[in-house]
Amino acid sequence: MNHKIEILTTPSCENCKVVEKMLDEINMPYDIIDVTEKPEYLEKYPIFTAPGVIIDDKLEFTGIPKKYELLEKLS
Repeated sequence: MNHKIEILTTPSCENCKVVEKMLDEINMPYDIIDVTEKPEYLEKYPIFTAPGVIIDDKLEFTGIPKKYELLEKLS
């Protein structure tokens, strides 16, 4: 099943790289959204910590999800 995945990030977000690596390992494409450049995303998805993981236009995780939880949402 194809999912639209977006990672809400900030320029200095180290945890964001962890989520990107998890998605890379399972060959899942994603888009990176820098909320400092696109603050409108914060209006729609009010996160207080990065990363925010949006799957099919729904904020599913803030921070680093456990890999099994991420896989569960994507299955």
